[in-house]
Amino acid sequence: MAAAALVGGGIAGGYAMWGGDDGDEAGGGGPVVYGPDGEPRSPGPGEGPGGGGPDGGSGGSGGGPGESPGPQDPEGGEQDPRNPDGGQPPMEIPSEDGFATDLASGIKIPVPDGWKGQSGQIGASVSVGEYKCPTSPKDTCVRGGVNSAPALALGIDATSPKSIAEKDIEPNAEASYGDEAYGGITSHDEVESGEVEVAGEEGYLVRWKVVTKEGDDGYVQSLAFPSPANPDTLVLVRAGFDIGDEAPALDELDEITDGIKESEGGAGLPGGGGRPAGFTPAATARS
Repeated sequence: MAAAALVGGGIAGGYAMWGGDDGDEAGGGGPVVYGPDGEPRSPGPGEGPGGGGPDGGSGGSGGGPGESPGPQDPEGGEQDPRNPDGGQPPMEIPSEDGFATDLASGIKIPVPDGWKGQSGQIGASVSVGEYKCPTSPKDTCVRGGVNSAPALALGIDATSPKSIAEKDIEPNAEASYGDEAYGGITSHDEVESGEVEVAGEEGYLVRWKVVTKEGDDGYVQSLAFPSPANPDTLVLVRAGFDIGDEAPALDELDEITDGIKESEGGAGLPGGGGRPAGFTPAATARS
């Protein structure tokens, strides 16, 4: 399974992240998407559920020998290629060993030993145990994954942590263990739901156990809570863990949830101090 299955160039059950930075297993970096050469890269536009964002790299400045000059600002200087419209440039993503930062949500997600973490201006993820997806071997799934983003960035218009978690759990399950990677879900049971404290805020989680047609069964979880950096920004954290000998223990999901904390300089969405560069709301999630 993989609630963060890297399916079809995107992160199934997770989010394509805007403005990520490459990092190592301890600290985080850009979202993991695999190119034709098999190497991880940041997702391009349209990749990943809910659409993608700009590539995580800053790009070149243009105007080199034999090339056309780069775009100019009104005062005649060359524009920042990361910010061609001349608006507010992308904010720097704070880094901390052992955490992946979701700048827009104002949170950091702990990266357990042996896991990979990816940070982004909008979104963060941690994952472990890559393998070929059961019904789509050309794609990569993971044994366990946790992904975050502001609910608004996913087009979820619910206004409370409970309503967001309850609305998201079904699309989360389908994105994590659905037809493309696992042949679909044959049944599910709700194994846990209720209030939970996350980063000092009152949140709500819903956890399902799902049975798949192919490959391992798994657990999926949708967790929502106000951003600790700005309570007007509601954060959604999706998770999925395989059930099997090679999968992480479910206790590790609880430890990751307990370890989520506030990130400095975050919550940069409407109601949270402005939109990070490149932000475009995704289509509304189905109920």
